[in-house]
Amino acid sequence: MANHQQAKKRIRQTARRTDVNRNRRSRIRSFVKKVELAIAAGDAAQAAEAFRAAQPEVQRGVTKGVLHKNTAARKLSRLSARIKAL
Repeated sequence: MANHQQAKKRIRQTARRTDVNRNRRSRIRSFVKKVELAIAAGDAAQAAEAFRAAQPEVQRGVTKGVLHKNTAARKLSRLSARIKAL
């Protein structure tokens, strides 16, 4: 257990940051899942709309440090390719 004030503060900050990052990651996954469900249903228009909503969320994950930029680019690229194939 932490004995110094700064160590206790870091524990509090880490707990807060963990919660925030978990919520961000969950939000990103929800948006991506909406796109994937629309693709699975074969609805190109709905998939494109969901993709337009998901793109900024994924990019925000990159700027906030939740996702690596190449991971985000790969996910968006693959989703875009699947939408074009519909």
